[in-house]
Amino acid sequence: MLTALRNYATPPSSLAGRLSMQSLLFATGEGAFLAGSAVYFGIILGLSLGQVGIGLTVAAAASFLVAVPAGKLVDHFGPKRMWSSSAVLQGALFLAWPFIDSFPQFIVLAVVMEVAGSLGGAAHGAYVLDVLPPGERVESRAYMYSALNVGFSVGAFLGGGAIAFGPEVLRWAPVLTATLFMVNAVAILRLPDASHDVRTDEPRRRPEGPPAIRNLSWFGVTFLTGVLWSNQVLLHTVIPLWLVIETDAPHELVAVLFATNTLMCIVLPRVTSRGIRDIDTALRAVRLSAAFFALTCVVTLATHETVGWVTVVLFFIGHIVLTWAELYLSASGWTFEAELMDPRRRGDYQGVSELGNTLGRFWAPAVYGFLAMEWGAFGWLTIAAIVGVAAAAMHPTTRAGRRYLEKHVPPDVLVDARAGAREEEAPTPSTTLSEPLDPGTTITDTPLPR
Repeated sequence: MLTALRNYATPPSSLAGRLSMQSLLFATGEGAFLAGSAVYFGIILGLSLGQVGIGLTVAAAASFLVAVPAGKLVDHFGPKRMWSSSAVLQGALFLAWPFIDSFPQFIVLAVVMEVAGSLGGAAHGAYVLDVLPPGERVESRAYMYSALNVGFSVGAFLGGGAIAFGPEVLRWAPVLTATLFMVNAVAILRLPDASHDVRTDEPRRRPEGPPAIRNLSWFGVTFLTGVLWSNQVLLHTVIPLWLVIETDAPHELVAVLFATNTLMCIVLPRVTSRGIRDIDTALRAVRLSAAFFALTCVVTLATHETVGWVTVVLFFIGHIVLTWAELYLSASGWTFEAELMDPRRRGDYQGVSELGNTLGRFWAPAVYGFLAMEWGAFGWLTIAAIVGVAAAAMHPTTRAGRRYLEKHVPPDVLVDARAGAREEEAPTPSTTLSEPLDPGTTITDTPLPR
């Protein structure tokens, strides 16, 4: 038993272990700031809730606009260099927070941080796919996802401690995040180069193949993925509001439910990723995710009519089921990224992915909130139907995406577009073995799988 647990906790490879340490380092720094950000903006900066909302909305719009250009920069200069540059820039920007004292300054800093985070996210995604051998991609990213959640938990603890020590300590808390980002930037540079980082004496040329934005099937996959990731809107917004407003459950239960989700996301990603190695198995995971999402909606709507301990038990069941939806969706997403991106343009594809994901989910908080609170049972069933339609549409869209690659990418290049090893061919990594790092994200990001 102990041997099995030890084996489960051991990274799939030394490369996956190094990548996971990068995820842990990044998430600890990011989590330390995110945990206290609401208090920081309100107490330290003296901003109203409306001002914070406006600032973060403007920043999110900026990130949306630069997503595709950021991906092209990654392809041109190489993912490791852009990843490290983003970490340096974000670290420097965190050092600026203690000196912000006006709403316009807040907007400027939030916008620049979002732009830097968009660049870091595209670079991180491209680097990881470049550097991991095909046979290790899904399992390694599952291990990294666990490390990411551990880091966010540690960061949240540190952020909570800063709040507890009072405003002066909280004001300077971003210095810790800045330090961790700078350390991370140095660690990134010590990693081996990925294939797109290798330079020759010849001038840098534009990557071969059609731009990602022309691949409408890839845009469709990322849009539908965004719709499916609206499970996070239920998790973080709709279900907590429903619990507080529409049921007799104790309000403290919200914190316990979040803790349950975090623990499951630390322990179980490698379980749900097993056996997911290609588009067919990833689509099976999408179907499971959608089924769990629908079950969550049914269980949650039932709490409107229950009382006492029955309500509490149903919320626990709903939250556990919703977390399984998140875990299976994560594994399918890692597979689609590997199988449906042109290996020559991974930065470009990462940028378009951010574009499609944003369009797929930006509407969900307002729509889901209205449906659940105003339409009751019919609203919850409508939410389930939206995700069910997205899951069904994912099947023809992903198959069209694979056909597109087979048409536009040479067979010897396409062999690297694999999520797992095939029995008929040994995995042939197209890169020098390098060790990955952590995801690039920003002050408005919800921690999603990387």
